[in-house]
Amino acid sequence: MRPDAVHGEMCRPEAISPRLVSTAGLESNVDGNFNLTDNFDFSLHNPKAKTILVAGGAGFVGSHLCERLVRTGHHVIALDNLLTGRRSNLAELQHNPQFRFIEADIVDPLQFDGPIDEIYNLACAASPDLYQADPIHTFRTCVVGSLNLLDLAKQKGARILLASTSEVYGDPEISPQPESYRGNVNTVGPRACYDEGKRSAETLFWEFGAHQGVETRIARIFNTYGPRMSPDDGRVVSNFVVQALTGADITLYGDGKQTRSFGYVDDLVEGLIRLMASDVTEPVNLGNPGEFTIIELAEIVLAKTGSRSRMIFGPLPKDDPKQRKPDITRARMCLDWLPKIALSEGLDLTIEHFRRELGMHRVPVAEVA
Repeated sequence: MRPDAVHGEMCRPEAISPRLVSTAGLESNVDGNFNLTDNFDFSLHNPKAKTILVAGGAGFVGSHLCERLVRTGHHVIALDNLLTGRRSNLAELQHNPQFRFIEADIVDPLQFDGPIDEIYNLACAASPDLYQADPIHTFRTCVVGSLNLLDLAKQKGARILLASTSEVYGDPEISPQPESYRGNVNTVGPRACYDEGKRSAETLFWEFGAHQGVETRIARIFNTYGPRMSPDDGRVVSNFVVQALTGADITLYGDGKQTRSFGYVDDLVEGLIRLMASDVTEPVNLGNPGEFTIIELAEIVLAKTGSRSRMIFGPLPKDDPKQRKPDITRARMCLDWLPKIALSEGLDLTIEHFRRELGMHRVPVAEVA
C-alpha cells in the first residue's frame, strides 16, 4: 500500500474478521510475562470478534473505548499503570468474562502468551498538569512505550493505533489545522515532553509501518471531554465545571480569547474504531471543528450550572496554543466520520457526571445554545 493512499478505494473500511476468546482469568507471572492462552476457553471461539489490547484502558477515553469494544462482542484486555487512569472507570466491566485488566506500565517490556489482533495505544497522561508532573516518564511513555507496543504488534501480527494529539501542531499559525500542517513547535519548552514525545511516537509508527510490515494507524486527537474525566484532571472543561459546581473562581489564562474545539468522548471513540478498521495509514485528525473562545466556554458552564463563581485571569502559560480547530476533511472522506454531539449536549452530560463525582444533588440544567 502506498503511504499516501488515503482517498478513493483506500478510504473504505475493511471487512472485519476477528476472533473472540473468552477467559476465566488472567494472571501476571513473576517474570512479567502475561499468559493469556492458559486462561482462555477457545471452545467459545467466535469468528466475528477480536482480541484487543487497550493500553491506557483505565483512563478517561480508554475506559469508554473498552466498554464500546466489549459491547460490540470483542474480548478486551485493558493495560494501565493507574498513574492517571482509575479502576473505578472500569467498574461496569469488572465482572464481564470478555474483559480483563492488567496493572502494568508500557515502558516496561511486555510479553503476552496468546493471540492479540489489535492494539490501541492510549497510554499517556494528556493534560499539561499531569504530563508535566513527570516529564521524563511522559517522554518515555511516548517513545519507549510505543516501541514496546510496536514490537508486540509485530510479534503478534496485530494492527496497532496510536492516540496522538493536536499538540503536534504546537501553537499553530494556520487555522483550521490539516494533517499536512507540520506545526509551530518548541522542542525545549515545558510542553515539549508531551508534544515532541507524540511527534516521536508518530515517527516510530510510520517507520514500523513502512519498514517492519506492521499495520499502523495514527489518530491526532483534539480536545476531548465527557464523563469519567477526573476532577483534578487539569484540562479546561473539567477545571471550569468543577470550579463552577463548587463555587470556586473560574480560572482563565491570558485574555481568554484563545480558542479550542471540544469533542465529546463518544464521538472520539467512534472515530478511533473507524480508523482502526480502515486502510488509512496517514495521520487523521479526530475532533469537533466547532470553535469557542475560552471565555465563551466559561460563560456556558456558568449558565448551565447556575453558578455564581467569578472569572479571574492569570498569565498565559508558556507555549500555550492560541488556537485549535481541526480540519476533519480526511476523517469525513475516508472514515465517513463526523462528530454528532454538540458542545451544549455534551456539557449537560459532563456536568451531571461531575455532580455525581462530587456527591452533589442533581438540579435542572439550564438551557444554553
